[in-house]
Amino acid sequence: MAEEVRGQWGRQLEFVLTMIGYAVGLGNVWRFPYLCFKNGGGAFLIPYVLSLALLGIPLFALECAFGQYGGKGPLSIWSINPAFKGLGISMVVASGIIFIYYDIIIAWGLRFLVASFTSHLPWIDCKDCSCLLYGFRNLSQGEVDFMRTNNSLGVECPDLQLNETKSPSELYFFKEILRDSGTIEEIGNVQWELLVANLVSFIIVFLVLLKGIETLGKVVYFTAIFPYVLLTILLVRCALLDGAYDGVLFYLTPQWDRLTDATVWSDAAVQIFFSLSACMGGLIAMSSYNTFNNNIIRDAFTVPIINCLTSFYAGFVVFSTLGSMAKTKGVDIAVVTQGGPGLAFVVYPEAIASMPVSTLWAILFFFMLCILGFSTQFSAAETLMTSIIDEFPHFFRQRKRQVLFRISVCLLGFILGIPMVTQGGSHLLDLVDEAVLGFPLLFIGLFEYVVVIYIYGYSRFAADVKAMVGFSPFIYFKATWVVIAPVLLLAVIVFKAYQMEDFSAGWVGLLYYLIVIFALMWIPLCFFHYTCKNGTWELMQAKEEWVNRRNLNKKNALSEKPALSDTAKNIGNCEINVNEDKLSSYDNTAFVPDYNIINEKTDKNGDLVDRINLDKGDKDNYYITPLSHSDYDNPAAHDDSVTKPNHISTRF
Repeated sequence: MAEEVRGQWGRQLEFVLTMIGYAVGLGNVWRFPYLCFKNGGGAFLIPYVLSLALLGIPLFALECAFGQYGGKGPLSIWSINPAFKGLGISMVVASGIIFIYYDIIIAWGLRFLVASFTSHLPWIDCKDCSCLLYGFRNLSQGEVDFMRTNNSLGVECPDLQLNETKSPSELYFFKEILRDSGTIEEIGNVQWELLVANLVSFIIVFLVLLKGIETLGKVVYFTAIFPYVLLTILLVRCALLDGAYDGVLFYLTPQWDRLTDATVWSDAAVQIFFSLSACMGGLIAMSSYNTFNNNIIRDAFTVPIINCLTSFYAGFVVFSTLGSMAKTKGVDIAVVTQGGPGLAFVVYPEAIASMPVSTLWAILFFFMLCILGFSTQFSAAETLMTSIIDEFPHFFRQRKRQVLFRISVCLLGFILGIPMVTQGGSHLLDLVDEAVLGFPLLFIGLFEYVVVIYIYGYSRFAADVKAMVGFSPFIYFKATWVVIAPVLLLAVIVFKAYQMEDFSAGWVGLLYYLIVIFALMWIPLCFFHYTCKNGTWELMQAKEEWVNRRNLNKKNALSEKPALSDTAKNIGNCEINVNEDKLSSYDNTAFVPDYNIINEKTDKNGDLVDRINLDKGDKDNYYITPLSHSDYDNPAAHDDSVTKPNHISTRF
């Protein structure tokens, strides 16, 4: 049965820009600044950069090379070792969970976007006692007491405290957008505005991915460039704010004692995984659409480095604003606002509120934020959907079934996300985010190294990479793939488990571990099912179809040769005219069975170094490389035993 032709990117640039779409996603403007804020500012940058060099780039290269060589999605690619197909299922499950809650964050952005279409932004003015003193400095206690009963709100504020003020943008996000209950234990009511925004978001995802990979590669031309323009404008404005220097100093100054906390290192490793979409099947799925001979090693350095630089760049915008907010409040930067994923929805609106024509910039910024979210969500959704469609190609052969399946996935994601649009939903989102991006991704990454590098073997995988790119992986990859990255991953897992803290309620902890177990249980289940059925010896064996893919580069090279005239056939890099009735072919290499064909090899200076006779009927893939026309006219000048076939005329 012929192998089904798999779709490919329209241009190779589409693959690179799609991967860069991960680099300029919400993980950079939302999660990275939040983790820096949580883990002591500059202290987080050290494990983050080390994680990039020792974990991020190696794992990105491993998954991309794995996907490009295998040419299939994360569920179908396991001909390298069928016993570990559960690893692919775990990737898709993790991607599916992220697909559900990531859309909630996009819904926050859509809610802000709609609220921005007004002449006066709603988070500029204070409408609560908590922000009444925001912006005031050097107030005496008497002045504070006076404002408790005489203020612009026209209400009494008996709990007014000078050092406990909040910004209007912070109150708007938590009280107007989320209507936050303050804890996961008080789930509260459904927020209908967010529910509608979440539905709209899933409808957009469905419409864009209706045709699958064909449309995914087109939208990135806009999403990969536009965010940098907006971030640059915001950075210039935020750098001029009073207190911005203090924020940048906090951002760049390490708190060395934080480096002894394993949580900092674990968060850095997980953030690398999250922003690169490693261990979630996305890299494998997107790389599987590459041409077989794409230089994936080059891409493995380009995309992760751009990712890190983008995160670092966005951090300046956030911490410049945090420094200004801290100075306005008169508090330390470390406690200036609440943490969590909503940090970006507090800090960025604060920066926009101080800009001229703030309404225009608010619309542009939240439009950018939604675009960033969708660029990541499209890839996560496509990974989830196409992985299942590829696994059951006969069932999904009809276009109608594919469309119904995509509708069902989006509808299910919307329904499962409803608890996260309640008043306590943001805390549930935090819990799910921590659960799925913690132990599951770390264990999936570790098992990837075990399967590909240890069981299949580094030398064989290096040969696979060489078959694609033409050279073996650098010594850097050998060191990180074989030793450094697996050891570091294991160390992070151990320290993260050691420093786990108790949860606020028993059911919260139970939910956390159920998510972790649900994401990882497929690895042992599929392993024992396969080995009990086929024996443990099968663990060491890759299927023949996997090994045979090393020949694809040769076949591609032959199929890409330019078309010749009807009477001229191509052998290697030489054209020959032959009698058509005496021409036979084998593996796209033409030869004449009635005569010997000369195979001459030359060095870089054009000197003859070897000549091989292809005997009658020989079906090896030899080729002809003539030195010059005169050499073939007088072959005896090199070898008297060689006689040129009289019906072949060379053309140069």
